[in-house]
Amino acid sequence: MFRHIITLLVFSCLSFNTQADVVQLKNNHPDRHVVVKGDTLWGISGRFLKDPWQWPKVWRLNREQIKNPHLIYPGDVVFLDLSGATPQLRLVRETVVLQPGAVIEPLDKEAISTIPLNVIAPFLSQPLIIEKDQLDGSPRIIAGQDNRVVLSPGTRIYLNNIKEGDGLNWYVYRPDGNMLDPDTNEVLGVEALYLGDAKITKYGEPASGDIVKAKEEIFTRDRLVPMGDEIVTSFVPHAPDKDIHGRIIKIYGGVAEAGPESIVSINRGIADGLEVGHVLAINRYGRIIKDPELEENKKAKAKLKKADGAAEIEGIPSKSDEILSPSGQQLILEPGEIKLPDERVGLMMVFRVFERVAYGLVMQASEPINKLDSVQTP
Repeated sequence: MFRHIITLLVFSCLSFNTQADVVQLKNNHPDRHVVVKGDTLWGISGRFLKDPWQWPKVWRLNREQIKNPHLIYPGDVVFLDLSGATPQLRLVRETVVLQPGAVIEPLDKEAISTIPLNVIAPFLSQPLIIEKDQLDGSPRIIAGQDNRVVLSPGTRIYLNNIKEGDGLNWYVYRPDGNMLDPDTNEVLGVEALYLGDAKITKYGEPASGDIVKAKEEIFTRDRLVPMGDEIVTSFVPHAPDKDIHGRIIKIYGGVAEAGPESIVSINRGIADGLEVGHVLAINRYGRIIKDPELEENKKAKAKLKKADGAAEIEGIPSKSDEILSPSGQQLILEPGEIKLPDERVGLMMVFRVFERVAYGLVMQASEPINKLDSVQTP
């Protein structure tokens, strides 16, 4: 006869102390939540916690566990346990035992995702950022079957050189412009327009292959890059271990402003210590203004200087205190200038990282998010 057991998976104790980074419960948090299809881990955490991204502190995960978090399925129940000295979030999972040591788990359930994967899917599977030095060595299409101009699925293509062992499946792309650092104007990489997929049928110089998929029109001179390793789709939001400062350099989707579930790119990457799952605060960078009173004093003293030949103008600071620019560099203001405070307008989570550029999904936004807004460790 079947009997049911309840498996409790302890997320962790919530810390209620006086530290600045204490994890806080929402004032209107529920006692429990039944997980349903379509839920995300971020959304569930947001029902209980003021800052959903502070999961490692709630779960007390180490760095290795962050890469392989517990899976949660529809039908599981997340509840707030107030029976102990400190509240705990627990996961209740019902399983069926046929005999000692044999446990049946439903096979038709898929673990819920951290964030909506359907939104970021195209940015996970396609190599949208190409390193500068990768362009020169990328195989290129030199001709199509029967002198065709537009290369569609099923069309044979010929490539300048692909050696045996270089891979069978490739993406087809076209360089679509440089990604520039807004503070230094340095080229961080080349963003590529994804065109489709190709499969190699013969290695050599030249090589041949077939167009398998075409999202856009494919022509000669378009380039190929290998599909590469399996893409990470399991995320646990967590703050960077160090201070990271950067800026939003592009908003995707054909819109001028970003909001929740918008995809953006930033001018920071692996080289800066950024990794998948990092959560960054988005700030509206405070503009620099002229102090109106000092401006009036400056004009008055300038007149006085001209009248009596005074050696210098007093009362106006020559340099400001150290202030960081959006990129984290020291910003020196001119005399009489004031940098207004930055204002937090949202949160983003990094889901794909390249050497010097990263893609992120906007998770929260209190105001429209603009290109060149700053991002930093929350």
